[in-house]
Amino acid sequence: MDYYTIFLWGGGVVFLYVSTIWIMSLLKKDASIIDIFWGSGFVVLAFFYHIQCGGTWEANLLTLSLASIWGLRLSLYLAARNLGKPEDYRYQAWRKAHGKNWWWKSFYRVFMLQGVVMWVVSAPLLSAQFAVENTTPWNAFTIAAIVCWVIGISFEAGGDWQLSRFKKNPQNKGKVLNSGFWAFTRHPNYFGDAMVWWAFYLLACANGGYACVASTLIMNFFLVRISGVKLLEKNLVKTKPQYKDYIEKTNAFFPWFPKK
Repeated sequence: MDYYTIFLWGGGVVFLYVSTIWIMSLLKKDASIIDIFWGSGFVVLAFFYHIQCGGTWEANLLTLSLASIWGLRLSLYLAARNLGKPEDYRYQAWRKAHGKNWWWKSFYRVFMLQGVVMWVVSAPLLSAQFAVENTTPWNAFTIAAIVCWVIGISFEAGGDWQLSRFKKNPQNKGKVLNSGFWAFTRHPNYFGDAMVWWAFYLLACANGGYACVASTLIMNFFLVRISGVKLLEKNLVKTKPQYKDYIEKTNAFFPWFPKK
């Protein structure tokens, strides 16, 4: 199959994937479980694209490995953090606002919306693996991709681990984490996530897929302006008095030394 046909079929895979999770959410009465399955959805797509491209496993091992480690780690982390807890406050607010109609409105407001974003953003995972020859291109783009991915996963996983430890200490309730990765950026996990997706784009560039930069820019836009930094900080400023001081000293997204 050609590139665009595979990508369209990928949209079908995403539709079935998020529809299944939607049914699970109705049984569990918890729409926020979509967050747990976000990362693993890209793992499913990475392997689907690989199979449809018809390359050897060795040819695309790097793309599959980096996507799988990132996606499965994120899903396992969120599962460990969220399972057994109430529905996330954002989804609770929507459930309350829409009342008895929420069960079907959640399908397109939450699951289909995130499914479309997942599908569009996944383009670099296809471009990185779509090639005539069954060989993985090793060039400057590939090396840069590995460097970006290592930086990204370090900030994302490291930031999540530090925050998890911080929250487990009862003495830290209401306080702001401002050490480790969190001393250099207020959102090391979102910055790390962005770096990982630039790494996937660089893998696509190594294979000639320069045009899918739009997908990576969309992912960055969501991380900073929609569901990531902006949305989270709107709530943190209200719930944590120390957060305003933290904002004055620490960069929002790009890591840098804290201000005095």
